[in-house]
Amino acid sequence: MNARKVAFILVLIVGLVASGFLQRGLNRDRERLGITRTAVISNAPPVLAFTTVALGAFRGLIANALWIRANDLQEEGKYFEAVQLADWITKLQPHLDTPWIFQAWNMAYNISVKFPEHADRWLWVQRGIELLRDQGLQYNPSKALMYRELAWFFQHKMGANLDDAHNTYKTQWFLKMNPLVPNGRADYDVLLNPQTPEDRERVRRLAELKLDPKEMQKVDAIYGPLDWRLPEAHAIYWAIRGIENSPQQDILPLRRTIFQPMLATLHHGRIITNRVSGLPDLRPNLDIIPAASKAYEDSITAESEENKGHIARAHRNFLKDAVYFLYANNRQAEAQKWFNYLVQKFGTGPQSGIDPTDTMETFALGKIEEDVNETSRDRVTQAIQGLVANAYDQLAQGDNDQYTGLDRMASRVYQLYESKIKLPAQQQR
Repeated sequence: MNARKVAFILVLIVGLVASGFLQRGLNRDRERLGITRTAVISNAPPVLAFTTVALGAFRGLIANALWIRANDLQEEGKYFEAVQLADWITKLQPHLDTPWIFQAWNMAYNISVKFPEHADRWLWVQRGIELLRDQGLQYNPSKALMYRELAWFFQHKMGANLDDAHNTYKTQWFLKMNPLVPNGRADYDVLLNPQTPEDRERVRRLAELKLDPKEMQKVDAIYGPLDWRLPEAHAIYWAIRGIENSPQQDILPLRRTIFQPMLATLHHGRIITNRVSGLPDLRPNLDIIPAASKAYEDSITAESEENKGHIARAHRNFLKDAVYFLYANNRQAEAQKWFNYLVQKFGTGPQSGIDPTDTMETFALGKIEEDVNETSRDRVTQAIQGLVANAYDQLAQGDNDQYTGLDRMASRVYQLYESKIKLPAQQQR
């Protein structure tokens, strides 16, 4: 072998060794920057690991095959096996948001309801949230749809009452958050500058939930004060994070996502502890009205002309409910203030849905009648509680006639509501 061949072989060996070291560095940099598409699949069968590397560009075909198998397993009731396949699918296609969203939805909505025990359902709802929050957003930090779905899980699956296990979800989230934000209000002086081991532990546990105290403070400043033990606060938080991190052309659904949990926060965004059960009980959060109204106005200003109307209607509905709840909770001066603002901003007549002859009081009482007819539990509960509170306030002031009238009205509202919700069952019989 001549000297030229030896030199060539040596150069080749050195080049291969050097490229190996460089490749490791490149892979680390790609992973650090979030641009790698070669995430290692842990605990995968050897055949899957081999075919993933060998087929490369055919990863999509592998994912499709696994997707079909995962659906088959779910139909067979093999939920844990289906979840393992879902984990592999999302690792095969980590930078596509659809697999993450589908699998998270599958856990939180489809699989969870297969279990009769509410505690088991909560585990699956929690897994769906964790999949999006802890893993999906790691690979897709600028995908608006990921943030929107995560916010929806908090708002709809946990916050609404459509799942008969919703009280379990709310209670479990309350128990998770209460040690971190006692009384629901975050102490930002402490969280942003923790001094004690206990405070540092709280910050660490918030970080596990991907909650940044700086971002929480920004959300509270705009939309608060929020009770962070309630899912609606987290729906707003994740929608805001999505608006900050997503392309401008994709954020309109996120803006709209904010308005529904804001309205829900007005309805039942304050927690009191039930003295009998010791569990959380929900009440309206009327303190958010000024900040929330301003947030609507700022959103209208920021939107294009074609989208301003949607937000304006949401703002109008929010103000109507604000007047209603303020009146029902015996805060009549504030109810009058916001009623005046509502009329000034949106006018009266069919377009605004406000009768020109309405006073604040007749408007609020008219909404009570509407809500009883709609059998809205939240609204009817607040109407009855507000009427009773008003009645006792009048009694304390010595107006026995007013007390009797309000007390009788509360009884009539309750009786009418009872008759409305029992009517369908009677018709079925």
